[in-house]
Amino acid sequence: MPQITFQPMLESRPIRDIAYEVLKHAILTSQIPAGSRIVETEYANQLHISRTPLREALRKLEKDGLVEYQMRRGVVVRAFTIDDVEEIYTIRNAMEMLTLPAIIEKATPEDLASLRHKLHDMDTLIAAGDVETLSPLTRSFHSQLTSICAQNRILRVIESQDEFITRFSSMAIRIVPDLAKSHQEHYELVDLVEKKDLEGFRRLMEHHIDDSKQCCLRALEAQQKEYRL
Repeated sequence: MPQITFQPMLESRPIRDIAYEVLKHAILTSQIPAGSRIVETEYANQLHISRTPLREALRKLEKDGLVEYQMRRGVVVRAFTIDDVEEIYTIRNAMEMLTLPAIIEKATPEDLASLRHKLHDMDTLIAAGDVETLSPLTRSFHSQLTSICAQNRILRVIESQDEFITRFSSMAIRIVPDLAKSHQEHYELVDLVEKKDLEGFRRLMEHHIDDSKQCCLRALEAQQKEYRL
């Protein structure tokens, strides 16, 4: 069983919420991999909590589709399906498209300079072949670009879906057919925002998100094959 810890005495939130966040993070980052059993007594002892808040946390994780109850096995970390990825990207695409006009309208020269600085850092990582560091920085770039819209309710929905995409992103980026081309599109997205070309921005963003989905689907297929071996 992986070692996961938290310090509830430093938090003012209910213990069940802290346990939920700790377990959710561990599952999404594959610290607790798909197919793993979550034995209540073991995890309650490890987190230094009673079984009642742990069960409440597990019920929330079940609603998220991250765990499921299986006959004779108990609570098991659920593997994502192709339908899950399709649904996540459908939601993400719909929400991101809603943010584009506000991004075009609100982006400042400082925003654009900050985004380009991040892209230069990504250039260095690509040249060094440091995919592990590149993956979170790529997600950070997209989050920063989208956050310019300042539409907080929409951003919360996008972030909730991006949490799930994190589960595949480090695998997916390794199988991008043309990483340099994909990265060049990041520069083009910033350029289109600077030009206030909403239609071009929309077309490229749709294409970019679809490419990301296809890579996640291939990563999921690779993961499923690994489980079957």
